[in-house]
Amino acid sequence: MEAKLSEASRRVTPSPIQELSKLSQRVGAINLAEGFPDFPAPAHLKAAAAAAIAADHNQYRHVQGICDILAETMRRDHGLDVDPLTDFAICCGQSEAFSAAIFAIIDQGDEVLIFDPAFETYQTCIELARGVPVYVPLDPPSWTLNEDKFLKSFTNRTKAVVLNSPHNPTGKVFGKEELLIIAQACKKMDCFVITDEVYEYITYDENKHISLASLPGMQDRTIITSSLSKTYSVTGWRIGWACAPANIASAIRNIHVKLTDSAPAPFQEAALVALTSTPDFYSSLKKDYTVRRDYILQTLTDFGLRISFKPQGSIFVFAEISRSWQLSDMDFVTNLITSAGVAAVPGRGFFHTGTDDPSYHHRYVRFAFCKSDDTLKAAAQRMQKLAGSEAWMRPDVLTRPHH
Repeated sequence: MEAKLSEASRRVTPSPIQELSKLSQRVGAINLAEGFPDFPAPAHLKAAAAAAIAADHNQYRHVQGICDILAETMRRDHGLDVDPLTDFAICCGQSEAFSAAIFAIIDQGDEVLIFDPAFETYQTCIELARGVPVYVPLDPPSWTLNEDKFLKSFTNRTKAVVLNSPHNPTGKVFGKEELLIIAQACKKMDCFVITDEVYEYITYDENKHISLASLPGMQDRTIITSSLSKTYSVTGWRIGWACAPANIASAIRNIHVKLTDSAPAPFQEAALVALTSTPDFYSSLKKDYTVRRDYILQTLTDFGLRISFKPQGSIFVFAEISRSWQLSDMDFVTNLITSAGVAAVPGRGFFHTGTDDPSYHHRYVRFAFCKSDDTLKAAAQRMQKLAGSEAWMRPDVLTRPHH
């Protein structure tokens, strides 16, 4: 019966990264690969979720209060005037909000521009909707928007642009000048923008997240997607949302209801507590993540990796393998897992475009630093022990796990 599976299911296949994940689990490697925290969620959020379960909030549910709070937040943070009654769809995480947004606007053959490197889920959603992903490479090492490449990527079939800022995997925060270029092009070509703003509160130094919808003329064509997951360290709760003009939000809601019916009821109740966190929660979040970022940057630098771009936001660092090491990203990660017991993600899984210099697609490795202090220190110690050995850098050497 396998031959009767859909074409879409055949396109969605396991990646080499998933095989490395299995290897990582077999050897008990420290997980710096996946972008979820291994430290506890805030106590007041857990208490709110437990209270909601105890109060029997167990059935299909739409908690309008989430929309009310989000509308206030968007007015305060971005100057956006949104209607909480009509302009939101509460979904099962940002992933479903993004999928439902794609299904709401993309028809067969429509092209969607995505900045490369990119989170792989975007491509899958677009292809399931029978759309065509078109990748626009950002220029390394600072992952700068190349205006010429971007504008040349538009055709009469371009329906939407996907913008993820702060950006996974690079940690880039798109600046005001770059956003103005994107906005001007989208208005000229009369296309949508779907933003992924899940790292909106995790920015560093002087970098500030700006929602593209807040730029002149952009609110009517922008679908904002975000979630509780990263800001509140609850990636498994699956509470996310899409915010868009009423007619677009209605289409997204209708699709959401057919896909999953409702987001988890008790966690929607807990979201009311999360979204009304005091300002010091967000300042503490930035402070804590800044310390983690700086710690892992020092660890990776001491190990011999090249940090050509210091993350401006998000929970990832995209480190470059030294050209003197005769290793691809896959070799590096495999050896790091088997020799040091530390897992990361090969960069090639985030790249999709052809380029004049394809070698850089195989020279980056993503590390997640949304981990406890103990986890980061343990990873640093394991890598420090390995750093003095040259043998492990050869692609033909795979040693037994080091503990």
